[in-house]
Amino acid sequence: MFTGIIEELGSVVELEPRAAGARIRIQCAKVLEDLTEGASIAVNGVCLTAVSITPESFSADLAPETLSRSNLGALTVKSPVNLERPVTPATRLSGHIVQGHVDARGEIVGLDELGDGNWWLKVRVPQSLDRYLVHKGSIAIDGISLTIASLEDGPVVGVTIIPHTIAHTTLGSARIGSIVNIEVDVLAKHVEKLLAK
Repeated sequence: MFTGIIEELGSVVELEPRAAGARIRIQCAKVLEDLTEGASIAVNGVCLTAVSITPESFSADLAPETLSRSNLGALTVKSPVNLERPVTPATRLSGHIVQGHVDARGEIVGLDELGDGNWWLKVRVPQSLDRYLVHKGSIAIDGISLTIASLEDGPVVGVTIIPHTIAHTTLGSARIGSIVNIEVDVLAKHVEKLLAK
């Protein structure tokens, strides 16, 4: 489980296609401090298993499902990625419950500067996720815990991005047309299933 509070921006140093899936290698520093072989790590909000850890990087295998549902397969060498280690029992839950189980890809359709380093981000998400989106609810975009500030038909989600988030996540290099990973609030999915019964 993750919180959606990004710890570090890493950089892709290799993306090796394989017969089924791919292997990615990411250069980083902070998240390596206590990373062990087989541990979970969120990369752009996707829960991956760390393997082949070196003093400067780690690798992870990408299953075909991961490639089809996320933006990881479209990364290239030097692409920045958001990194977060899983929570521990003593960790503050600063964001919201993020599983690292990406629901779909979204597309950035608006990125407007509001002033003082703040930005207004608009992301079109698949219609199938609309029922899980509520005003002031939580959403993870590329693994970043964000609060939904507006909802438009499409559906299009609007969120405010503060200066710290722009400076320390992949949103600092995002552009209109960029593809991002979307994870809706898992609690909404559980409530839906319970009410359906």
